Amino acid sequence: MFRWVFTVFIALMVLSAASPWLAKLGIGRLPGDLRLRFRGKEYVFPFASTIVLSLALNLLIRLL
Repeated sequence: MFRWVFTVFIALMVLSAASPWLAKLGIGRLPGDLRLRFRGKEYVFPFASTIVLSLALNLLIRLL
């Protein structure tokens, strides 16, 4: 259980850091991704993008 929570946390950190680059590809704008503005700052929580990228990487690894 702890492994999954840690994996999701790391994936969210990586996607949040790479969100400007990934936004050009459409990642981060899927239904299920949250964007919150609070006191002039924008916080992004790419939940749906994390799931899509995890599934894509999982399929890529299984095919290799």
